Amino acid sequence: MYKIRDARVSVQLYSLRDHLGDLDVTLAHLADIGVEAIEPFWIMDGPDELAAVFTRHGLAAPTVQSPFLSDEIVFDGHAVPLPPAESMFDAAARLGARIVFDPMVAPDRWRTPETIRHTADRLNQAADLATTFGLSVGYHNHSFEFHHSIDGVSGYEYFVSLLDPRVVLELDVFWAAVANQDVAALVGRLDGRVRALHLKDGFPGVDPFESGASYVASTLDQCPLGDGAIDIAGILEATPSCEFDIVEFDHVDTDVFAAIAASIQFLQRSR
Repeated sequence: MYKIRDARVSVQLYSLRDHLGDLDVTLAHLADIGVEAIEPFWIMDGPDELAAVFTRHGLAAPTVQSPFLSDEIVFDGHAVPLPPAESMFDAAARLGARIVFDPMVAPDRWRTPETIRHTADRLNQAADLATTFGLSVGYHNHSFEFHHSIDGVSGYEYFVSLLDPRVVLELDVFWAAVANQDVAALVGRLDGRVRALHLKDGFPGVDPFESGASYVASTLDQCPLGDGAIDIAGILEATPSCEFDIVEFDHVDTDVFAAIAASIQFLQRSR
């Protein structure tokens, strides 16, 4: 067994979505391989009970994901209303989180300056509300935020230019690479806003969010950190202000726990 030096290294629980039927067993397995922090992707079902389970296994949740920038999400073809942001922030605070990241704003809201500005305004307003719960807020990207250019820059960087200084970013390095970004150069332009990295390696191919494509996780060629084509070491070097290195897999062909363990060992050697 190895031990993480501190809780800056985290694991996004979406990686283990097929193993959450018995949360205690899954979290115990993570703790056994040295994990000290996790990032939940849904926090509204009994946050006090979740906090107790996390505590039982010695796991912190300094960051969480919750979709507070949308009024509804589409699930299995059906629109599902979302709770108000106040409820999400209250749940995050109960879990002991410091930052709440919205995990995804729909692709059709990244096509024009007006829709991007609307999302930025909503995030800036959420920053005011979050402070009343002792929280910061931020955004987590996929690839589609980069598909359209506004004023000579990608929609994503245009969006960042509109954000209140209190708003931070959780950069998903794999999705940025899928969007043909030089990720190390990108984080260099983001002016220290990147406070968390979603770290996943692999071999980015066809962008499944491009027009006419469909997102199927199993089509993504992802692997443990250091085994793929993404310059993870260069990205780490370019993000000295980053507080949280979060291991995540949308899909991995090998055993996911082994892939997480190998990725953590890579981070221990690299940071």
